[in-house]
Amino acid sequence: MLQELHIESLGVIEQLDLVLGAGLTVLTGETGAGKTMLVEAISLLVGGRADATMVRPGAAEARVEGRFVVDDEEYIVARVIPADGRSRAYVNGRLATVGNLADLGQRCVDIHGQHSHQTLLSAPEQRDALDRFCHTDLQPLRAARAALTEIDAALAALGGDSRSRVRELDLLRFQSQELESAGIAGADEDRQLDVELDVLAGAVEHRESALAAVEALTEDDGSLDALGVAIRAIGGRAPFVEIEARLHAITAEVSDVAAELRARADEIEEDPARLAVVRDRLQLLRDLRRKYGETLADVLAFQQVVDARLAELEGYEQRVEQLERDRVVAAATEREAAAAVAATRRAGAGALAVAVQEHLRALAMPHAAVAVTVGDHDPGDEVAFLLAANPGSPLLPLARVASGGELARSMLALRLVLTEAPDTLVFDEVDAGIGGAAAVAVGAKLAQLGARHQVLVVTHLAQVAALADRHVVVSKQVVEGTTITQIAFAAGEQRIDEVARMLSGDLVGESARRHAADLLAQRPDRSPT
Repeated sequence: MLQELHIESLGVIEQLDLVLGAGLTVLTGETGAGKTMLVEAISLLVGGRADATMVRPGAAEARVEGRFVVDDEEYIVARVIPADGRSRAYVNGRLATVGNLADLGQRCVDIHGQHSHQTLLSAPEQRDALDRFCHTDLQPLRAARAALTEIDAALAALGGDSRSRVRELDLLRFQSQELESAGIAGADEDRQLDVELDVLAGAVEHRESALAAVEALTEDDGSLDALGVAIRAIGGRAPFVEIEARLHAITAEVSDVAAELRARADEIEEDPARLAVVRDRLQLLRDLRRKYGETLADVLAFQQVVDARLAELEGYEQRVEQLERDRVVAAATEREAAAAVAATRRAGAGALAVAVQEHLRALAMPHAAVAVTVGDHDPGDEVAFLLAANPGSPLLPLARVASGGELARSMLALRLVLTEAPDTLVFDEVDAGIGGAAAVAVGAKLAQLGARHQVLVVTHLAQVAALADRHVVVSKQVVEGTTITQIAFAAGEQRIDEVARMLSGDLVGESARRHAADLLAQRPDRSPT
């Protein structure tokens, strides 16, 4: 719902702030006061076309801001139109595109009249509206189409033409055989072989190094002898009892290390044959990593993919036959679902047309004819709303209806029939060319719509204005040679005066005021506010 509207330097409007509420709000005032410019401002906020001619003479730019609340979320939308240059758009203080505004506007506002922002003029919206009206169950059709898409994707994934499939099979068999024959022991085989290679390649050096270390620890004047000399030097002396014990422990540890070094050195033997095998194996693994993965884990994962794809292609014929059988069933299911959707749409189209036509005839279009067409091919996605406003006129799509007033009344009739719509509905010229009982009917239906939505109406009819929940009077004044638009909420006596002016023009007398008071008294709450 549109909660607030702020306008600067737009047409005849110098600056204006308007706080709006739910229900039916009418905008009235003399011709040229700026009522339609308010509608233009709302249109700009929802992606309407901007034009530099909208900028108030002498101003550098025009600015429109609006605060919308949609599903408990608040959006601050702004549109800036420079006198020279391209317009800019903002949503919640961040730059946005006009497309962003249009997307948000589609959820928030529908403008009916001579303006372009009318969701029900688009073919997809008309189809969706019909589906909502006749409660079309689209789920079986969507499920059937999803199943067909899945089967077609599976068929495509099996391979293209037979030559491509044979080439892929040859490559996969070669890769599978190469990886299978390699017999990779595990993801860390290459690291284990690197350790073994280091031992084998430096066997002599390793053994000599170990024996040299043993000699340094155990031979005369080695580490053990030096530890013995230290123990004897402090042995039996009270201040060094603990240190002597530690030296004995170190001596035992050094002896154990020397023994282990000697044993390890004895185990190391030169093995040129094993060394060659390890080197060849490491080279093979490096070649596989270069071709199939960064690590052996990647290579093993690639092998699984290859084997799975190979099994799939080798069972191609059987798989294709099964998928084609599945596709026949899925296609039949899709046709049945499409036929069911089309039948629902065609049955509902007539009822929708009759309901809208009945409302139009109460809206001063007594000869209007309405049709809702559904495409010949199931599921009948080509839905169109057609209107012939006058006898002898051909049925034409709503978008081609020439009269702004007729189009606005058509949209009003549609919105009365269709329960789902954006929160905010704006009607301009909805009362063009009507009066008397028809004007009362239009007002009553707008008030009926206002019970479900926020409805803003630009009107010249007292009968419509009298039925509104709120009444905004738009006026203009000339200040120092400049025309300025002002707004005010009319209530009480001021509202009676405005309705009387609408009834009798500038010649407002007591009879006009009595008539205005009578009209306002007809509101359901009996309160002329």
